[in-house]
Amino acid sequence: MTYPPQPWWLCGELSVSLWRLPKRLLPAVPAGLSPVLLGNTGLVGTAWVLYRSGSVLEYNELLAAVLVRRGVRFRACVTHIWVDSAASLRGGRELWGIPKEMATFGVDSVDPLRIEAHGIASASLADRVSLPGKWPLGYRIAQSMAGGILESRVRARGRAAVRTASWQVDPDGPLGWLRGRKPFLSLAMHDFEMRFGGETDSSVHG
Repeated sequence: MTYPPQPWWLCGELSVSLWRLPKRLLPAVPAGLSPVLLGNTGLVGTAWVLYRSGSVLEYNELLAAVLVRRGVRFRACVTHIWVDSAASLRGGRELWGIPKEMATFGVDSVDPLRIEAHGIASASLADRVSLPGKWPLGYRIAQSMAGGILESRVRARGRAAVRTASWQVDPDGPLGWLRGRKPFLSLAMHDFEMRFGGETDSSVHG
């Protein structure tokens, strides 16, 4: 199974939900990274992403990431992620250390978004407030790879909106630690254009 070289140029629809979780429920992160805590509470982001026509690969994705600190720098660490593309799975693992797994997705509608990753979670998200213009987004992910931490840059731009979100998590599934909880904020980036990774954007440090 082959996959595109980096950087990956991607476009589509992104819906992010932010959750406050007690330290004891936070997913484990690699050595060299520390969860960012406010008191005894950390921050987790979950995202549904639909990569559509114009992307180097077209597929669906569900992920969970923890806000972490590496020294004095804030990063996102992807701890759980599922896709329905074997090429995306292999590329994510081999290029950036992203621990992708396979899942089966069902998309009932895009706007509002009604989506399911079978055996993991489902959600319904709709725009509440749309923001004018196009908004930039830039961050770095930090993942365990090759005996160190690999940092990769993500840059995106799209139409932003604040969303309402209703999540249903399989209590016996891999996101069961979100059971009974609600996100405090959900956002969308519509018709986004994204550049993920790139030879000059990442480095490994032991």
